[in-house]
Amino acid sequence: MNLSVSSLRRIKILLLITLGVLVMGLILPEQPMIPVQGATKNDWNRDSFWHYPWGKSVVHKGIDVFAPIGTPVISSSYGLVIYTGTLEIGGNAVAVLGPGWRVHYYSHLHTIDTRRFRLVETGELLGTVGKSGNAAKRPPHLHYTIISLLPRLWRWDSSRQGWKKIFILNPADYLPKKNKIKKATGDKSNA
Repeated sequence: MNLSVSSLRRIKILLLITLGVLVMGLILPEQPMIPVQGATKNDWNRDSFWHYPWGKSVVHKGIDVFAPIGTPVISSSYGLVIYTGTLEIGGNAVAVLGPGWRVHYYSHLHTIDTRRFRLVETGELLGTVGKSGNAAKRPPHLHYTIISLLPRLWRWDSSRQGWKKIFILNPADYLPKKNKIKKATGDKSNA
């Protein structure tokens, strides 16, 4: 294969830009917050992460933050909204790509108050707590999961589906005891 000098230069520039974007995603600082307005660490069971048995999903891959229907669900991190829609199990759901190449997944929402490809700030309104999806017969809550797009091989263990822990992180390990910001931010007219 015979590549010209200009083609090699373009490939080199593209690789450097790609590497730069990957590194920037890893070094961006993050100060996450509890994704339900007014909630504290007492509003979820810390032991529910990876609890077995847990219905069709086998183990519980996140935490459930309990609150009344309509309570604001806020972005726990700044980032890019990469999904809004309805899923069979998760119901109304939003996913935000944040720092560290982590996806913050919010489900069982009553309403979705954001849109795809929107940049959101920490504390910005995403929707409201609900009972959608397979939560219809349960108390209203937000199911919250953090998914790492970069595998963390040291997290693999012998528990059921333990290999998935290289991607799915326990949100309770990242959240403060309570939020410093009191009110959700965001303009619903942009949703």
